[in-house]
Amino acid sequence: MRSLSARRAAIIYNPVARGLSRNKRALESTPALLAKSGIEACLVPTVSPGSAGPQAREQIQAGCDLIIAAGGDGTINEVIDGMRGSSVALAILPGGTANVLAREIKMPVNLARAAARIASLESCRIALGALRLTGSRNRSFVCMTGVGLDAEIVSRINLDLKAAAGKLAYYACGFSQVFRPISEFQVTVDGKPFLASFALVSRVRNYGGDLEIARGASLLRDDFEIVLFQGTASVQYLGYLAAVLARQIHRSPGCTVLYGRSLQFEPPAGQNVFVQVDGELAGNLPASIELLPDALTLLVPPEYLAREQAHVKLPA
Repeated sequence: MRSLSARRAAIIYNPVARGLSRNKRALESTPALLAKSGIEACLVPTVSPGSAGPQAREQIQAGCDLIIAAGGDGTINEVIDGMRGSSVALAILPGGTANVLAREIKMPVNLARAAARIASLESCRIALGALRLTGSRNRSFVCMTGVGLDAEIVSRINLDLKAAAGKLAYYACGFSQVFRPISEFQVTVDGKPFLASFALVSRVRNYGGDLEIARGASLLRDDFEIVLFQGTASVQYLGYLAAVLARQIHRSPGCTVLYGRSLQFEPPAGQNVFVQVDGELAGNLPASIELLPDALTLLVPPEYLAREQAHVKLPA
């Protein structure tokens, strides 16, 4: 852990992100705000879906010692994918629908307030997840991967409704799946087999900005918290949701909570099972996930570090 000492930054932002389009003035004023702390910053808009990672690499090669990802968790995920293994620090400016990472590290979700905090953040090295899919590009992730039911919801989301209503679009789509049959698939965690219809592989406690499912997860840990839900009747998930809200999911019948570093997923014969990464659809099973230790330098508020250092000392 160390204090920020950057001198040149690139703010890579998604120009169509829901939160940024409503806060253009705050985004445009960020370079001047950083200049007061001796950081020369430029605004770099993404040019297409998937471009944020290569653009982050280009800015690092051009001499930037700080990358600031502005947008939703999908944009941040792309930037992280391009920074994996680099010593350059990453800061985030939340501008999306759920802003899971910002909420996890206790950054303000107000863009102007978040920008004002950047110069006071501290850096720490964290692990990332690496998702490998057959027929799709490999992905890195800092927050979570979901397999099964929640990825099915992401695949069916109405993008116009998401742009207009934000997180409510996910809830509307989720409740529309009640009474639909869902498929169970094979999950192998560090060599041990399980069945699940929804598998959450998480490095954070916060899920979707509102819920805590993986309550023992932490960015400072060198493992994933894995929460497996069984059942082929989607109505069972109303009970699971109640258990999550009561913070009793680890005691819920049909739910398994464990920790691991390596996972393999196999679909049932003849069926598609979707995978999402940090809220964005990634592809279909089969897939594997591995932990990548010491993979990213992330800037976080000092109070987050203090809280997490106390948290990771608790037994899992």
